Amino acid sequence: MALGLEGGRYRLRTLRLPGGRYLVAGPGGAASIHLPMTDATWPGDEPTVALQSTLSLDNRTGEEQLLILERLAFTDLAVTGAEVTALQRFRDLFASEALRPGERISVGSLAVLFTDLYGSTQLYNKTGDATAFGQVMRHFDYLKKAIADHDGTLTKTMGDAIMAVFRRPVDAVQAVFEAQQALAAAKGELGQLHLKAGIHFGHAIAVTMNDRLDYFGSTINMAARLQGLSRGSDLVLSEVVYGDDEVAALLNATASALRVEDFIVDIRGFEEQEFSLRRLALKHLPVPE
Repeated sequence: MALGLEGGRYRLRTLRLPGGRYLVAGPGGAASIHLPMTDATWPGDEPTVALQSTLSLDNRTGEEQLLILERLAFTDLAVTGAEVTALQRFRDLFASEALRPGERISVGSLAVLFTDLYGSTQLYNKTGDATAFGQVMRHFDYLKKAIADHDGTLTKTMGDAIMAVFRRPVDAVQAVFEAQQALAAAKGELGQLHLKAGIHFGHAIAVTMNDRLDYFGSTINMAARLQGLSRGSDLVLSEVVYGDDEVAALLNATASALRVEDFIVDIRGFEEQEFSLRRLALKHLPVPE
């Protein structure tokens, strides 16, 4: 099926199946896209297609389906819960606003970043608790700046680790690279610390925990596991993040400065399958000894 689309967001649905599949039409989108239809829930991602593109549908429902492609013009001017709660300014201005305890809402898809520090234990042993603690706090300053500069929001800190969310995966990747470079350029003991990071993209649930808005779900669990696979001064990406169009464009533009490693691994808590992951590292950054 040949499509001639205006730029914007669309929904593909049928009269017999619940929900729908969302598409975004715009420059740089895929020239062709293949979409399977089943009796199960539609996939939650939003692929980007070119304005002149070809749509191939695979009907696996066992029934004839009437398909409707709708232009969702109103969403071009609207924001989702995922977009609002992923803005640092929203949290700064409305820090007291939270969901009723026990209330859960789906906020759509977010890029979730977890980071931790490699070398902090040695730093505490070498310099003492007070000095090391000050250096760890300074590393948070680099992270906060990088996250804010790339339209993300710092959700929480956990010891030496942080969790942050972004509306677009490419912003999360750029924030990590910026923070890693700032940390490597720092003087003294701080420059000997190495930032570990992992990013995943997918649906999340917002809840109120300890009087603040927090996120839960398999996407968050996966991002935390990816950070655990990081070695320091590198970044582990899930396949969905690595395959994002904007991320792919960024990595292509910086390919000469990157080391990229493909690997397959079993992930604790997700034993039902093996995962294909990517490890990225800027070539000029020092690696942990």
